[in-house]
Amino acid sequence: MKQFDSSLLHDKLKEYFGFSSFKGNQEAVIRNVLEGKDTFVLMPTGGGKSLTYQIPGLASEGVCIVVTPLIALMKDQVDRLRKLGIRALAIHSGLSARQIDIDLDNCVYGDVKFLYVAPERLASEAFRLRVQRMNVSLLAVDEAHCISQWGYDFRPSYLRIAELRERIPGVPVLALTASATPRVADDIMEKLRFAEPHLLRSDFSRPNLSYAVRHTDDKNEQLLRIIRNVGGSGIVYVRTREGAEQVAAFLRDEGISAEYYHGGLGHAERSMRQEAWISGRTPVMVATNAFGMGIDKPDVRYVVHYTMCDSLESYYQEAGRAGRDGLPAECLLLYDKADIAVNTYLIGHDQPDLTWKEHELQLLSKMTNYCNTSMCLRKVLLEYFGEKTTSQCNNCGNCDVNKNASWRKFLKF
Repeated sequence: MKQFDSSLLHDKLKEYFGFSSFKGNQEAVIRNVLEGKDTFVLMPTGGGKSLTYQIPGLASEGVCIVVTPLIALMKDQVDRLRKLGIRALAIHSGLSARQIDIDLDNCVYGDVKFLYVAPERLASEAFRLRVQRMNVSLLAVDEAHCISQWGYDFRPSYLRIAELRERIPGVPVLALTASATPRVADDIMEKLRFAEPHLLRSDFSRPNLSYAVRHTDDKNEQLLRIIRNVGGSGIVYVRTREGAEQVAAFLRDEGISAEYYHGGLGHAERSMRQEAWISGRTPVMVATNAFGMGIDKPDVRYVVHYTMCDSLESYYQEAGRAGRDGLPAECLLLYDKADIAVNTYLIGHDQPDLTWKEHELQLLSKMTNYCNTSMCLRKVLLEYFGEKTTSQCNNCGNCDVNKNASWRKFLKF
Protein backbone atom coordinates (compact mmCIF):
# COMPACT_ATOMS: atom_id res chain seq x y z
CA MET A 1 0.00 0.00 0.00
CA LYS A 2 1.13 3.53 -0.60
CA GLN A 3 1.56 5.98 2.23
CA PHE A 4 -1.00 8.68 2.92
CA ASP A 5 -0.41 12.05 4.47
CA SER A 6 -2.03 12.96 7.78
CA SER A 7 -4.43 15.42 6.21
CA LEU A 8 -6.18 12.69 4.19
CA LEU A 9 -6.55 10.46 7.23
CA HIS A 10 -7.90 13.30 9.36
CA ASP A 11 -10.26 14.34 6.56
CA LYS A 12 -11.75 10.83 6.47
CA LEU A 13 -12.01 10.82 10.27
CA LYS A 14 -13.88 14.13 10.28
CA GLU A 15 -16.02 13.46 7.20
CA TYR A 16 -17.43 10.10 8.28
CA PHE A 17 -17.09 9.94 12.05
CA GLY A 18 -17.12 13.57 13.16
CA PHE A 19 -13.87 13.44 15.14
CA SER A 20 -11.19 16.11 14.78
CA SER A 21 -8.32 13.98 16.10
CA PHE A 22 -7.34 10.37 16.65
CA LYS A 23 -7.26 8.81 20.10
CA GLY A 24 -4.25 7.12 21.68
CA ASN A 25 -2.21 5.17 19.14
CA GLN A 26 -4.97 4.90 16.52
CA GLU A 27 -3.03 6.91 13.96
CA ALA A 28 0.14 4.86 14.51
CA VAL A 29 -1.84 1.67 13.86
CA ILE A 30 -3.43 3.14 10.72
CA ARG A 31 -0.07 4.21 9.33
CA ASN A 32 1.37 0.75 9.93
CA VAL A 33 -1.51 -0.79 8.00
CA LEU A 34 -1.27 1.67 5.12
CA GLU A 35 2.44 0.89 4.85
CA GLY A 36 1.46 -2.74 4.29
CA LYS A 37 2.72 -4.08 7.64
CA ASP A 38 1.04 -6.96 9.42
CA THR A 39 0.02 -5.41 12.74
CA PHE A 40 -1.31 -6.75 16.04
CA VAL A 41 -3.19 -4.25 18.21
CA LEU A 42 -3.93 -4.61 21.91
CA MET A 43 -6.51 -1.98 22.74
CA PRO A 44 -8.95 -2.11 25.67
CA THR A 45 -12.69 -1.99 25.16
CA GLY A 46 -13.74 1.52 24.24
CA GLY A 47 -10.35 2.38 22.76
CA GLY A 48 -11.69 2.73 19.21
CA LYS A 49 -10.43 -0.46 17.57
CA SER A 50 -12.90 -0.33 14.68
CA LEU A 51 -11.52 2.99 13.41
CA THR A 52 -8.10 1.41 12.93
CA TYR A 53 -9.42 -0.66 10.03
CA GLN A 54 -12.30 1.57 8.92
CA ILE A 55 -10.08 4.57 8.15
CA PRO A 56 -7.57 2.53 6.09
CA GLY A 57 -10.50 0.84 4.34
CA LEU A 58 -11.97 4.21 3.37
CA ALA A 59 -8.60 5.63 2.35
CA SER A 60 -7.76 2.68 0.06
CA GLU A 61 -9.22 1.23 -3.10
CA GLY A 62 -10.99 -2.10 -2.81
CA VAL A 63 -12.78 -3.93 -0.02
CA CYS A 64 -11.67 -4.44 3.57
CA ILE A 65 -12.57 -7.92 4.86
CA VAL A 66 -13.38 -8.03 8.58
CA VAL A 67 -13.45 -11.44 10.27
CA THR A 68 -15.57 -11.37 13.41
CA PRO A 69 -17.22 -14.14 15.44
CA LEU A 70 -20.69 -12.85 16.25
CA ILE A 71 -23.64 -11.98 14.02
CA ALA A 72 -24.73 -9.28 16.49
CA LEU A 73 -21.36 -7.56 16.13
CA MET A 74 -21.55 -7.72 12.33
CA LYS A 75 -25.04 -6.27 12.19
CA ASP A 76 -24.18 -3.47 14.58
CA GLN A 77 -21.09 -2.44 12.59
CA VAL A 78 -22.76 -2.77 9.18
CA ASP A 79 -25.80 -0.74 10.29
CA ARG A 80 -23.57 2.05 11.59
CA LEU A 81 -21.50 2.20 8.39
CA ARG A 82 -24.58 2.25 6.17
CA LYS A 83 -26.03 5.14 8.15
CA LEU A 84 -22.81 7.01 7.35
CA GLY A 85 -23.29 6.34 3.64
CA ILE A 86 -20.60 3.65 3.47
CA ARG A 87 -21.33 0.44 1.56
CA ALA A 88 -20.92 -2.50 3.91
CA LEU A 89 -22.15 -6.10 3.86
CA ALA A 90 -22.16 -9.03 6.27
CA ILE A 91 -22.06 -12.73 5.36
CA HIS A 92 -23.46 -15.01 8.04
CA SER A 93 -25.68 -18.04 8.63
CA GLY A 94 -28.84 -15.94 8.81
CA LEU A 95 -28.74 -15.30 5.03
CA SER A 96 -29.97 -17.53 2.23
CA ALA A 97 -27.48 -19.07 -0.18
CA ARG A 98 -28.89 -16.86 -2.94
CA GLN A 99 -28.39 -13.67 -0.89
CA ILE A 100 -24.82 -14.70 -0.01
CA ASP A 101 -24.04 -15.20 -3.72
CA ILE A 102 -25.43 -11.76 -4.56
CA ASP A 103 -23.47 -10.07 -1.76
CA LEU A 104 -20.21 -11.77 -2.71
CA ASP A 105 -20.68 -10.77 -6.35
CA ASN A 106 -21.21 -7.18 -5.20
CA CYS A 107 -17.85 -7.36 -3.43
CA VAL A 108 -16.22 -8.53 -6.67
CA TYR A 109 -17.91 -6.18 -9.13
CA GLY A 110 -19.44 -3.43 -7.00
CA ASP A 111 -18.17 -0.64 -4.76
CA VAL A 112 -18.49 -2.40 -1.40
CA LYS A 113 -15.92 -1.04 1.08
CA PHE A 114 -16.38 -3.45 4.00
CA LEU A 115 -17.26 -7.13 4.05
CA TYR A 116 -17.90 -8.65 7.48
CA VAL A 117 -17.68 -12.41 7.61
CA ALA A 118 -17.79 -15.10 10.29
CA PRO A 119 -14.69 -17.33 10.42
CA GLU A 120 -16.81 -20.39 9.64
CA ARG A 121 -17.72 -18.92 6.24
CA LEU A 122 -14.08 -18.71 5.14
CA ALA A 123 -14.05 -22.42 4.23
CA SER A 124 -17.15 -22.27 2.01
CA GLU A 125 -16.58 -22.84 -1.70
CA ALA A 126 -18.59 -19.74 -2.62
CA PHE A 127 -16.37 -17.50 -0.51
CA ARG A 128 -13.08 -19.12 -1.53
CA LEU A 129 -13.83 -18.69 -5.24
CA ARG A 130 -15.00 -15.08 -4.95
CA VAL A 131 -12.32 -13.76 -2.61
CA GLN A 132 -9.56 -14.45 -5.15
CA ARG A 133 -11.34 -12.11 -7.58
CA MET A 134 -11.88 -9.31 -5.07
CA ASN A 135 -9.62 -6.30 -4.81
CA VAL A 136 -8.91 -6.74 -1.09
CA SER A 137 -7.21 -3.79 0.61
CA LEU A 138 -6.96 -5.16 4.14
CA LEU A 139 -7.79 -8.26 6.19
CA ALA A 140 -8.90 -7.24 9.68
CA VAL A 141 -9.29 -9.92 12.35
CA ASP A 142 -11.45 -8.79 15.25
CA GLU A 143 -11.39 -10.65 18.59
CA ALA A 144 -8.06 -12.09 17.46
CA HIS A 145 -7.50 -13.88 20.78
CA CYS A 146 -9.90 -16.54 19.44
CA ILE A 147 -7.08 -17.91 17.24
CA SER A 148 -4.81 -18.84 20.16
CA GLN A 149 -5.18 -22.15 21.95
CA TRP A 150 -3.58 -20.43 24.96
CA GLY A 151 -6.26 -17.75 25.08
CA TYR A 152 -9.53 -17.89 26.97
CA ASP A 153 -11.87 -18.23 23.99
CA PHE A 154 -10.14 -20.45 21.45
CA ARG A 155 -12.22 -21.07 18.31
CA PRO A 156 -10.78 -23.58 15.82
CA SER A 157 -12.56 -21.85 12.93
CA TYR A 158 -10.16 -18.91 13.36
CA LEU A 159 -7.30 -21.11 12.18
CA ARG A 160 -8.77 -20.87 8.66
CA ILE A 161 -7.70 -17.25 8.46
CA ALA A 162 -4.11 -18.30 7.71
CA GLU A 163 -5.40 -20.29 4.72
CA LEU A 164 -7.25 -17.21 3.50
CA ARG A 165 -3.97 -15.29 3.36
CA GLU A 166 -2.74 -17.70 0.68
CA ARG A 167 -5.64 -16.62 -1.56
CA ILE A 168 -4.99 -12.88 -1.13
CA PRO A 169 -1.17 -12.61 -1.17
CA GLY A 170 0.34 -9.24 -0.35
CA VAL A 171 -2.68 -8.07 1.67
CA PRO A 172 -1.71 -6.91 5.18
CA VAL A 173 -3.41 -8.30 8.27
CA LEU A 174 -4.62 -6.18 11.17
CA ALA A 175 -5.37 -8.33 14.25
CA LEU A 176 -7.24 -6.72 17.13
CA THR A 177 -8.24 -7.71 20.63
CA ALA A 178 -8.92 -6.06 23.96
CA SER A 179 -6.91 -8.51 26.03
CA ALA A 180 -4.00 -10.90 25.54
CA THR A 181 -1.06 -12.00 27.64
CA PRO A 182 2.43 -11.79 26.06
CA ARG A 183 2.30 -15.55 25.35
CA VAL A 184 -1.06 -15.25 23.60
CA ALA A 185 0.12 -12.19 21.61
CA ASP A 186 3.11 -14.12 20.24
CA ASP A 187 0.89 -17.09 19.39
CA ILE A 188 -1.59 -14.88 17.51
CA MET A 189 1.11 -13.35 15.30
CA GLU A 190 2.54 -16.79 14.57
CA LYS A 191 -0.84 -18.33 13.75
CA LEU A 192 -1.68 -15.43 11.40
CA ARG A 193 1.70 -15.82 9.67
CA PHE A 194 2.95 -12.30 10.26
CA ALA A 195 5.89 -11.45 7.99
CA GLU A 196 7.40 -9.59 10.95
CA PRO A 197 6.02 -9.10 14.46
CA HIS A 198 4.49 -5.65 14.89
CA LEU A 199 2.69 -5.18 18.22
CA LEU A 200 1.09 -1.90 19.23
CA ARG A 201 -0.59 -1.72 22.60
CA SER A 202 -2.65 0.95 24.32
CA ASP A 203 -2.78 1.75 28.00
CA PHE A 204 -4.85 -0.93 29.74
CA SER A 205 -5.57 1.15 32.82
CA ARG A 206 -9.14 2.47 32.18
CA PRO A 207 -8.94 4.88 35.17
CA ASN A 208 -12.68 5.65 35.09
CA LEU A 209 -13.49 2.06 36.09
CA SER A 210 -13.64 1.17 39.78
CA TYR A 211 -12.92 -2.51 40.44
CA ALA A 212 -14.08 -4.38 43.52
CA VAL A 213 -14.47 -7.96 44.72
CA ARG A 214 -17.12 -8.62 47.35
CA HIS A 215 -16.99 -11.87 49.34
CA THR A 216 -20.59 -12.60 50.23
CA ASP A 217 -23.04 -15.35 51.06
CA ASP A 218 -25.95 -13.22 49.84
CA LYS A 219 -25.25 -12.20 46.26
CA ASN A 220 -28.82 -11.12 45.63
CA GLU A 221 -28.65 -8.48 48.37
CA GLN A 222 -25.39 -7.05 47.01
CA LEU A 223 -26.73 -7.08 43.47
CA LEU A 224 -29.80 -5.11 44.48
CA ARG A 225 -27.64 -2.60 46.32
CA ILE A 226 -25.49 -1.73 43.31
CA ILE A 227 -28.41 -1.63 40.85
CA ARG A 228 -30.50 0.62 43.08
CA ASN A 229 -27.67 2.91 44.12
CA VAL A 230 -25.78 3.28 40.84
CA GLY A 231 -28.71 3.33 38.43
CA GLY A 232 -28.54 3.55 34.66
CA SER A 233 -27.80 0.65 32.34
CA GLY A 234 -25.86 -2.37 33.50
CA ILE A 235 -24.86 -5.95 32.74
CA VAL A 236 -24.97 -8.85 35.19
CA TYR A 237 -22.83 -11.78 34.05
CA VAL A 238 -23.53 -15.35 35.16
CA ARG A 239 -21.92 -18.63 34.12
CA THR A 240 -24.97 -20.66 33.04
CA ARG A 241 -28.15 -20.19 31.05
CA GLU A 242 -30.24 -21.36 33.99
CA GLY A 243 -28.52 -18.83 36.22
CA ALA A 244 -29.30 -16.00 33.78
CA GLU A 245 -32.99 -16.84 33.81
CA GLN A 246 -33.13 -17.19 37.60
CA VAL A 247 -31.33 -13.93 38.39
CA ALA A 248 -33.43 -11.98 35.84
CA ALA A 249 -36.61 -13.42 37.38
CA PHE A 250 -35.41 -12.41 40.86
CA LEU A 251 -34.74 -8.84 39.73
CA ARG A 252 -38.15 -8.55 38.09
CA ASP A 253 -39.78 -9.79 41.30
CA GLU A 254 -37.97 -6.95 43.06
CA GLY A 255 -39.47 -4.41 40.66
CA ILE A 256 -36.39 -3.97 38.46
CA SER A 257 -36.75 -4.01 34.68
CA ALA A 258 -34.41 -6.83 33.68
CA GLU A 259 -34.13 -9.43 30.92
CA TYR A 260 -31.91 -12.43 30.34
CA TYR A 261 -29.77 -13.32 27.33
CA HIS A 262 -27.97 -16.54 26.42
CA GLY A 263 -27.12 -18.72 23.45
CA GLY A 264 -30.23 -20.86 23.87
CA LEU A 265 -32.51 -18.07 22.66
CA GLY A 266 -33.44 -17.79 19.01
CA HIS A 267 -31.70 -15.20 16.86
CA ALA A 268 -34.75 -12.93 16.59
CA GLU A 269 -35.35 -13.04 20.33
CA ARG A 270 -31.70 -12.25 21.11
CA SER A 271 -31.77 -9.31 18.70
CA MET A 272 -34.98 -7.95 20.23
CA ARG A 273 -33.63 -8.16 23.79
CA GLN A 274 -30.30 -6.63 22.80
CA GLU A 275 -32.02 -3.69 21.13
CA ALA A 276 -34.27 -3.12 24.17
CA TRP A 277 -31.19 -2.93 26.38
CA ILE A 278 -29.19 -0.69 24.03
CA SER A 279 -32.11 1.74 23.76
CA GLY A 280 -32.53 1.82 27.56
CA ARG A 281 -36.02 0.32 27.60
CA THR A 282 -34.57 -2.60 29.60
CA PRO A 283 -31.88 -1.17 31.88
CA VAL A 284 -30.48 -4.45 33.21
CA MET A 285 -29.29 -7.39 31.11
CA VAL A 286 -28.51 -10.65 32.90
CA ALA A 287 -26.40 -12.72 30.54
CA THR A 288 -23.89 -15.44 29.91
CA ASN A 289 -20.70 -14.60 28.06
CA ALA A 290 -22.69 -14.91 24.82
CA PHE A 291 -23.63 -11.24 25.33
CA GLY A 292 -21.68 -8.06 24.87
CA MET A 293 -18.89 -8.73 22.37
CA GLY A 294 -18.76 -5.89 19.87
CA ILE A 295 -21.84 -4.09 21.18
CA ASP A 296 -21.25 -0.35 21.17
CA LYS A 297 -23.16 1.04 24.16
CA PRO A 298 -21.06 3.77 25.78
CA ASP A 299 -23.15 4.53 28.88
CA VAL A 300 -23.00 1.24 30.80
CA ARG A 301 -22.68 2.37 34.41
CA TYR A 302 -21.91 -0.99 36.00
CA VAL A 303 -20.92 -4.55 35.18
CA VAL A 304 -21.55 -7.10 37.91
CA HIS A 305 -20.15 -10.61 37.80
CA TYR A 306 -22.63 -12.63 39.80
CA THR A 307 -20.32 -15.61 39.44
CA MET A 308 -16.54 -15.58 39.12
CA CYS A 309 -15.17 -15.83 35.57
CA ASP A 310 -12.90 -18.69 34.53
CA SER A 311 -9.99 -16.38 33.59
CA LEU A 312 -8.68 -12.87 34.06
CA GLU A 313 -8.81 -12.37 30.28
CA SER A 314 -12.54 -12.94 30.15
CA TYR A 315 -13.09 -10.85 33.29
CA TYR A 316 -11.15 -7.87 31.92
CA GLN A 317 -12.96 -8.12 28.59
CA GLU A 318 -16.43 -8.31 30.14
CA ALA A 319 -15.86 -5.74 32.90
CA GLY A 320 -14.43 -3.41 30.26
CA ARG A 321 -17.87 -3.01 28.71
CA ALA A 322 -18.62 -0.51 31.46
CA GLY A 323 -17.86 3.19 31.11
CA ARG A 324 -16.91 3.37 27.47
CA ASP A 325 -18.02 7.03 27.54
CA GLY A 326 -15.15 7.78 29.93
CA LEU A 327 -17.44 8.56 32.86
CA PRO A 328 -17.15 6.72 36.20
CA ALA A 329 -18.46 3.16 36.21
CA GLU A 330 -18.44 0.22 38.62
CA CYS A 331 -17.01 -3.26 38.03
CA LEU A 332 -18.08 -5.53 40.86
CA LEU A 333 -17.34 -9.23 41.22
CA LEU A 334 -19.47 -11.15 43.74
CA TYR A 335 -17.50 -14.10 45.08
CA ASP A 336 -18.00 -17.16 47.20
CA LYS A 337 -16.09 -20.43 47.33
CA ALA A 338 -18.83 -22.24 45.43
CA ASP A 339 -17.74 -20.29 42.34
CA ILE A 340 -14.56 -22.36 42.20
CA ALA A 341 -16.56 -25.60 42.14
CA VAL A 342 -18.87 -24.29 39.40
CA ASN A 343 -16.00 -23.24 37.15
CA THR A 344 -14.02 -26.42 37.81
CA TYR A 345 -17.04 -28.50 36.84
CA LEU A 346 -17.59 -26.51 33.63
CA ILE A 347 -13.94 -26.89 32.66
CA GLY A 348 -14.05 -30.64 33.24
CA HIS A 349 -17.31 -30.94 31.33
CA ASP A 350 -16.23 -28.85 28.34
CA GLN A 351 -12.58 -29.92 28.02
CA PRO A 352 -11.92 -33.66 27.56
CA ASP A 353 -8.30 -32.98 26.48
CA LEU A 354 -6.15 -33.27 29.62
CA THR A 355 -3.45 -30.81 28.47
CA TRP A 356 -6.02 -28.19 27.60
CA LYS A 357 -7.92 -28.86 30.83
CA GLU A 358 -4.75 -28.26 32.85
CA HIS A 359 -4.23 -24.95 31.03
CA GLU A 360 -7.80 -23.90 31.81
CA LEU A 361 -7.36 -24.79 35.47
CA GLN A 362 -4.22 -22.63 35.62
CA LEU A 363 -6.20 -19.68 34.27
CA LEU A 364 -8.91 -20.36 36.86
CA SER A 365 -6.28 -20.40 39.63
CA LYS A 366 -5.09 -16.90 38.64
CA MET A 367 -8.70 -15.69 38.58
CA THR A 368 -9.21 -17.11 42.08
CA ASN A 369 -6.06 -15.37 43.30
CA TYR A 370 -7.47 -12.06 42.00
CA CYS A 371 -10.61 -12.61 44.05
CA ASN A 372 -8.60 -13.19 47.21
CA THR A 373 -5.77 -10.69 46.90
CA SER A 374 -5.34 -7.68 49.17
CA MET A 375 -3.31 -5.84 46.51
CA CYS A 376 -4.57 -3.03 44.28
CA LEU A 377 -6.92 -4.77 41.86
CA ARG A 378 -6.03 -2.54 38.94
CA LYS A 379 -2.34 -3.25 39.52
CA VAL A 380 -3.00 -7.00 39.49
CA LEU A 381 -4.86 -6.75 36.17
CA LEU A 382 -2.27 -4.54 34.50
CA GLU A 383 0.64 -6.74 35.53
CA TYR A 384 -1.17 -9.87 34.34
CA PHE A 385 -1.25 -8.37 30.86
CA GLY A 386 2.41 -7.37 30.99
CA GLU A 387 1.95 -3.68 31.89
CA LYS A 388 4.15 -2.84 34.85
CA THR A 389 3.08 -0.24 37.38
CA THR A 390 4.47 0.75 40.77
CA SER A 391 1.57 2.89 41.97
CA GLN A 392 -1.80 1.97 43.41
CA CYS A 393 -4.94 3.28 41.74
CA ASN A 394 -6.68 4.53 44.93
CA ASN A 395 -9.94 3.77 43.14
CA CYS A 396 -10.61 0.09 43.77
CA GLY A 397 -12.17 -1.84 46.62
CA ASN A 398 -8.80 -2.97 47.96
CA CYS A 399 -7.02 0.40 47.81
CA ASP A 400 -9.73 2.29 49.67
CA VAL A 401 -10.53 -0.51 52.09
CA ASN A 402 -6.87 -0.91 52.97
CA LYS A 403 -6.71 2.80 53.79
CA ASN A 404 -9.89 2.54 55.88
CA ALA A 405 -11.63 4.88 53.47
CA SER A 406 -15.23 4.47 52.37
CA TRP A 407 -15.58 2.69 49.05
CA ARG A 408 -19.14 2.61 47.80
CA LYS A 409 -20.81 2.49 51.20
CA PHE A 410 -23.88 0.82 49.78
CA LEU A 411 -21.89 -2.42 49.32
CA LYS A 412 -21.18 -2.70 53.05
CA PHE A 413 -17.54 -3.75 52.89
